Amino acid sequence: MIQVEVAYALPNEQIVHVVEGEPGLTVEQAIRQSGILEAHPEIDLGSNKVGVFGKAAKLDAVLYPGDRVEIYRPLIADPKEARKKRASKGKPLRKGGGKKPEK
Repeated sequence: MIQVEVAYALPNEQIVHVVEGEPGLTVEQAIRQSGILEAHPEIDLGSNKVGVFGKAAKLDAVLYPGDRVEIYRPLIADPKEARKKRASKGKPLRKGGGKKPEK
């Protein structure tokens, strides 16, 4: 038997279920076995993207012991549109996210 985690993050909490299965367990099987689809009907495996440890994965990808399956929520805003909106307001772009240089 192998053991993996299935994770789903909401704005205020993170849900993690531990799932056990036979070697050859797939991403989709682990998600379905976790019971998370019943607890969160907003999850649609046809449209929600999934990944393993932050890397995009297909539903038929085979898991290994200790893997962490992540179910991603759709983005609220398009990153390109948000960038355009900031640029139109004249906000300067700072690289590196550090402190402003002192003058």
